[in-house]
Amino acid sequence: MTVLLIAATLRMAVPYVLATTGGAFSVRVGITDLGCEGMMIGGAFFAVIGSYYSGSPWVGMLCGILAGVLFALLNGLLHITFKVNPAISGVCVNLLSTALAPLLLKLVFDNESMSPIVNNFGNYSDSWLAELPIVGEILKTQNVMFFIMLAVVLVAWVFMFKTKYGLRMRMVGENPAAASTVGLNTTGYKYMGEAVCGALAGLGGVYLSLGQLNMFTEGMTAGRGYICMVINVISGYNPLRTILGGVFFAFFEALRTVIQNAEINANFLMMIPYIMTLLVIILSARRSLPPAGMGKHHDD
Repeated sequence: MTVLLIAATLRMAVPYVLATTGGAFSVRVGITDLGCEGMMIGGAFFAVIGSYYSGSPWVGMLCGILAGVLFALLNGLLHITFKVNPAISGVCVNLLSTALAPLLLKLVFDNESMSPIVNNFGNYSDSWLAELPIVGEILKTQNVMFFIMLAVVLVAWVFMFKTKYGLRMRMVGENPAAASTVGLNTTGYKYMGEAVCGALAGLGGVYLSLGQLNMFTEGMTAGRGYICMVINVISGYNPLRTILGGVFFAFFEALRTVIQNAEINANFLMMIPYIMTLLVIILSARRSLPPAGMGKHHDD
């Protein structure tokens, strides 16, 4: 039971960590990560489209990432260029993605709720990883996107805190007027942060449709994009800490799956991740403040 729970927790943490890491880039350039839910939906749907027509989950992954970037750039266009409130622009992206997915499902697959089965990323049950002592039982249930997630987090942390470009990006988020004064292209950095957010949130959606499942179903993100906002708050917008936050919430989601056959009301089990979201945000929201330049422009 313990090994099963650990393996399930790690599997379910992947979309949380990917989308939260993306959201950290958005917040660090001064744009709220409210639109991550819509980017995840776009990534999940278009990943299936790519895999369906190409027969390759890798092509599906590329399509999902590009879809996430496009939704993110739409959010950026509304907020950065037209100066729409970032909360409103994020909600617009979420609503558009939520409405577009079932419409395209109907047009492409003549089904409003789910797609056909497509090629996805298989696990390592037949690989040498399954033979490793102790961790083999856990790793054999993972797929390649688990290791991609680990690499993404490491690269994101190094870029954000160990490079001059990451420092400049954070400066734009803290004080865009000052950043512009010293010659930084604040608009470019904001679009870059938003594009990275879309790519990683889209990748999180890809995991849902081609990692956990092999199809797209309406509502499959189940509010994970919103939970990622909470994870970002408690992780202090630090990519490395998103792993801990993602594992924390994934644990309760995995617990619901592992004990679903127990004599506990199924509706209560489904509520567990969202109950924990409320508790965490109540207890920790005041301890982690976003960048001072959140929602601001260099010419405000």
